[in-house]
Amino acid sequence: MTPAGYDNIRAALNGVTIERPLGQVCGILEGTIEVSGLNRLVAIGDRVRIGATGRELMGEIVGAEGTKMRVLPDGSAGGLRIGDDVAVMGVTTVSPDDSWIGRIVDPAGRPLDGRPLLPGPTNRSLAARAPAAADRRTMGARIETGLRAFNTLLPIVRGQRIGLFAGSGVGKSSLLAALARRLDADVVVFAMIGERSREIRDAVERGLGPDGMARTVIIAATADAPATERARCLPAALSVAEHHRDAGKHVLLLADSITRHAEAHRQVAGARGETPVFGGYPASMPTDIAALCERAGPGAEGQGDITAVFTVLVAGGDHDGPVADTLRGILDGHIVLDRRIAERGRFPAVDLSRSVSRSLPEAASDHENTLIAETRRLIGAYERSEMMIKAGLYAAGSDRTLDAAIESWARIDTFLSQSEAGTMQDSFVALARCLSRRGQGGGE
Repeated sequence: MTPAGYDNIRAALNGVTIERPLGQVCGILEGTIEVSGLNRLVAIGDRVRIGATGRELMGEIVGAEGTKMRVLPDGSAGGLRIGDDVAVMGVTTVSPDDSWIGRIVDPAGRPLDGRPLLPGPTNRSLAARAPAAADRRTMGARIETGLRAFNTLLPIVRGQRIGLFAGSGVGKSSLLAALARRLDADVVVFAMIGERSREIRDAVERGLGPDGMARTVIIAATADAPATERARCLPAALSVAEHHRDAGKHVLLLADSITRHAEAHRQVAGARGETPVFGGYPASMPTDIAALCERAGPGAEGQGDITAVFTVLVAGGDHDGPVADTLRGILDGHIVLDRRIAERGRFPAVDLSRSVSRSLPEAASDHENTLIAETRRLIGAYERSEMMIKAGLYAAGSDRTLDAAIESWARIDTFLSQSEAGTMQDSFVALARCLSRRGQGGGE
């Protein structure tokens, strides 16, 4: 971890503001507050402080009508009065620094781990744009992940953006922690959006551990944080990732979860007056998510890359919800975790039949692509006939492909459940061994 220096102290002092424009509360509505006197001084997204000292409330400008600005407060408006002062706090930015590695911060860059933290010398907007399409490099080389499934059948390459679709209790958090510890990257930026407070501590102490935290920055907005803060968590994490990408580093961005970000965005959009259209989500939701996902990926020439994993919560196993549909269309692959696989004890519980990496076939050699295709063929054959096989209705010799799938199934399943992969080469050697040991009846 890099220690803070003079530039950090100067940046902290420069952020101190003595004078602030003032407006007044002119209306207290259901869920929002109307403010007058600031229409020429603030913009959508600016932060304000409402009320007198001792009963002040923070909020965010979310709309405007005529000369009145609409504020979404961070908490209850109880105790506020018409005529209370409203001070402009300015737009929220984040000033990441190398000294943040190993720390837990909120979307404004304030420490959440009880230790002092200074800002970096450069303010970054939370609404930064992705690199220009003509300037971006293509996805890079395949990455060592330390996990057999991702070293072979679902390869991850530098700058790839992947969706992780999972319900609760199927090993999503454990898989993210494993990637944070093992995937070959210089820096890990972990956005924890709407998580319970204890889960953040669990992620630090049990999931990442000292070795994982030594290269990780956690940006967290807990479940009880205001919707505006939860909606800023992922943009802030991307700004931190872009700081390291611009320094030429390979960054692993973990965002858990896009679903909770979309829910926070829905609350903010509702305060702006947007109409729900996509399963309760506003029309701006797909555009918002697409803009955030586009910020990850390969950088321009001279920059590093942001390899990203965005998680999607699929309640009740529904993989066709608005958020899931949006992510599938804009990412470079998706991983599906299946509850039935988790319940029989295989972790990570990846459903290979429904998962795909769009880095293939370019990310693998001809020999490796042959092994991947053969493994997928056998898995597909077994899963299509699994009920018949378990019921004892299949007669051996009826189908040579299915015979090979049955004979290889236990070995392939064991291969996928072993997370200690070694190198990619080791993983492919182990996969080839699984396939070559099947009986003579398992030909083409």
